[in-house]
Order: sequence, then C-alpha cells, then structure tokens
Amino acid sequence: MAVKILFLIIFFTVMIIIGVSTRKHAQNVEGFVLGGRTAGPWLTAFGYGTSYFSAVVFVGYAGQFGYKYGISATWAGIGNAVIGSLLAWRILGRRTRVMTKHLDSRTMPDFFGKRFESRSLRLAAALISFAFLIPYTSSVYNGLSRLFRMAFDIPYSACVIVMAGLTCVYVILGGYMATVVNDFVQGIIMLFGITAVILAVLNNNGGFLQALTTLSEYDSDLAVTSGMHGAFTSFFGPDPLNLLGVVILTSLGTWGLPQMVGKFYAIRDEKAIKAGTIISTLFAMVVAGGSYFLGGFARLYSGNAAILNANGSIAYDAIIPTMLSGLPDILIGIVIVLVLSASMSTLSSLVLTSSSSVTLDLIAQINKKMDDKKQLITMRALLVVFIVLSVIMALNPPTFIAQLMGYSWGALAGSFLAPFLYGLYWKKTTKASVWACFISGVGITLSNMAFHYIASPINAGALTMAAGLVIVPVVSLLTPKMNSKYVEKIFDCYNETVTVEKRYSLEEDEGEKAEDIRQKNIG
Repeated sequence: MAVKILFLIIFFTVMIIIGVSTRKHAQNVEGFVLGGRTAGPWLTAFGYGTSYFSAVVFVGYAGQFGYKYGISATWAGIGNAVIGSLLAWRILGRRTRVMTKHLDSRTMPDFFGKRFESRSLRLAAALISFAFLIPYTSSVYNGLSRLFRMAFDIPYSACVIVMAGLTCVYVILGGYMATVVNDFVQGIIMLFGITAVILAVLNNNGGFLQALTTLSEYDSDLAVTSGMHGAFTSFFGPDPLNLLGVVILTSLGTWGLPQMVGKFYAIRDEKAIKAGTIISTLFAMVVAGGSYFLGGFARLYSGNAAILNANGSIAYDAIIPTMLSGLPDILIGIVIVLVLSASMSTLSSLVLTSSSSVTLDLIAQINKKMDDKKQLITMRALLVVFIVLSVIMALNPPTFIAQLMGYSWGALAGSFLAPFLYGLYWKKTTKASVWACFISGVGITLSNMAFHYIASPINAGALTMAAGLVIVPVVSLLTPKMNSKYVEKIFDCYNETVTVEKRYSLEEDEGEKAEDIRQKNIG
C-alpha cells in the first residue's frame, strides 16, 4: 500500500508543478486554447496519443472486445495506429494547421463557421460538442474507478471527485501547454507501464505460448461461429464483421473528434508534423496494440467470480482489473499511475475543448463585447462547470464503458468527420451538406439510444460516420454552391502557405547541411 500511495503522491505533485510552471503560456485566449501554436512534435504527438487512449480503452474496450474476439482484438489496436494515427496525421495534419491558421479559427466549430460563412453552423457545432463530450468524460471516470477500488478499496464517488478536482486545477493554471506537457510525462509512463503489465500477465499464465495454448481450448459461444475450435486465437476471431465495426469506430472516429483534431491547430510547423506522424503512430502501436492484445487473454479469467455480475453475466469492465489483481504491489502501483495518466490526459483535453468551444463559439458570439480577458475568465469558469456536470453523470452511468464512448464518438464523429474532411479538401462542399451531416449524426445516435434498432452502439457509431461520408458529397451536388471567390481565396492561401513553408524547410535543411560540412572542415 505504501508503494502505491508513494507513486500517486509523486504523480500528482509532478502534475501540479507542470500546471504552475506553464502559467505564463496561458495569459491570453490564444495561449490558453492553443499554446500560441508553438507545440513541437513530441508534445503534440504524445498529447494526441494520450488524449486518444484512456481508461476507456485500457479497461473498457480491451476487456470487452478482448473477451468477445480473443487475440484478434489486436486488430483494433493496429487500426488505431494506422488509421487513427498515421493516416490522420498524413491526411489532416498539415491542411488543418495551415487552413485554421489562415482562417484564424481556434476550435472545430469556429472552423465550420468561417469555412462555410455561417454563424449558425458554428453555434450548432458548439452545442453538439458540449452535449456529447460529457458522456465520453463520464466513461473515463468509470474505467479508472474500478482499478482504484481493486487497489485501494476507495469508493467510486471519492475517486471521481478527486480525479476531477486535480485535473481542473492544472488545466485552469496552464491551459493547453499544461495539458500537453503533462501528456508527454504521462505518455512515457503509459509506454513503459503497458509493456511491463503485458509481460507480467503472460508470465502469470505460464508464458506467451502456454497462455495462447490454453486460450485455444475455448470454443466460440457467439451465434455466428458457435462451437468453432480455437476461435479466440484465430486470425480474424469468432466475429469478424462486428470486429470491423470496432476498428472503424475507434480508428476513423478520431478524425472527427474536436479534442483530437485540435492538436493539429496548435503544432508548430511542417517539420513538426512529419516527426509527429512517426512518433504518434509508434505510440499508438505500443499503447493501443498492447491494450487490446492484453485483453485478448480475458477468457483465461472466465472462471473468476470477480468478473461476474449478480445475474451471472460477464462484467466486462471488471476483466482487466481482475487480470491485474494478482500482480506484485509495485506493478499494481505502475498500472494505477498508467491508467491515471491515460485518463487524466484525456479528461483534461475534453474539458479544455468543451469550455473553449462554449466560450468562443457560443457566448462570445452572442456577447460581441467580450474582450480577451473576459473570454479567458469565462473559459476557466466553464472548465469547472463542465467537470461538475460530467461528475454528476459519472456517478450514475450506463452499464458499460463501451456504451458511453460508443454514443459519444458516434454523435461527434458522425456529425463532424465528413464535413471537416471535405471542407479541407473539396471546394464544392456546401453549407447545406454540413447541416445534413449534423442532423444525420445526432439523429441516428439519439434515435438509436431511444429505440435500440442497432443493438451495438459501436456499430451505430460506425454507421453514422459512413453515412456522413456519403451524405456530404451527395447533398453538396444537389444544393446551392458557396461564394466561389471566397472559397478560392481560402484554397489559394493554403497553397501559397504550403509552397512558402516548403521553400523555408528546404533552405533550412540546406543551411544545416552546409553548417555540418563547415564544422567537419574546421575539425
């Protein structure tokens, strides 16, 4: 117990010190929301990764999908690395940074408002962001609380309140820079922690080959492959179609999440994007791939009463804590800090995104007289409000973590992904198509929550994203076009900026090479 408490004290102390030391970067709105657009590749890449992977993935998704799909659940982690990180950075990174800087937009709703010349679109996007980030935040608390109960026997409500309070403190102090510097430290903990945990769990089950052999003895209990031998060690697992839905939602969904895309707004330059792409992809491969791979051995614990509900059904959220409960105290301490790191980094990103959207895209649009100082005060006040609301919902959450995240990601990515992507690349995207996508994303999510015509929130989320990618181009071709001069100006400025940056980058590289040659000659 002493070791676990020591780890927590060190972790919380470092977190608060970072918050205090980054206060100078949060003296105005631009600094508080985007860190002055000066974040380098390591900070941005780790910030992207730690905002991506929280207790939702490590506890909720890894446990549930590992139990359902076995080792093939690792495909979700691979998808997160390739689609959710590599392709997201390659396709969205540079265009998002350059275009949002040209439009002087600080949030995703702000981008929609300025790209499509629509104040009402901006307001609608801000409302959607605020409404659906709350359930996602609640899922972060839920996953973390189970590990704390396992390690410390701390009541769920106490865990939620303490975590929320500490996150609130360091985000209010340092804003964006406090979150990304903390994310960097937390990311390092996650990389080492997940590796140590996988090795320890496999060792407890006789090593990798023995654990795999034992897992192969379980037959599929899913309707589509009932009785299949070795289903949980097969390449695509017992249910490939539903596994594909998991991969799509958890990988492609990041392209439309405001707290993820916002990282590209703040990155420093072209070079930082190239380096960040590699760092972010490797981070995701280790953390996400490792989490789902670990969850793939969940069936080995199916005889443990700790993972059963009172009615005898599987309590998916209890699987990972049960797998970890037999580890040495020092490893449990590492795991707690690992999941705490993942959860608090995600939480900080969510509350900062929500408070900045509501302040800049709702309140400041209604009250045009708000100056920079008043906007900053309002954002900090709303941080507290948002955290309080998310805590209230977290104290009475739906049954499974995956349900919370599925509804949240489905609505946000279903509404924003397609219009944001097409808005960056396609000049013919219309205002009406964005409205249609917003209505589709929110409509499918809310109607499915009410009537459950799609059994899995995960598959419903994947469907909303796919629908948006079809709706936007179809509606754009059928509705009135935007002002062509305005659109051409946006894209011309983007092309000019990219050309200039490439020239500067080449000149910088040539200058570095010349300096290297000069130093060698001197030597």
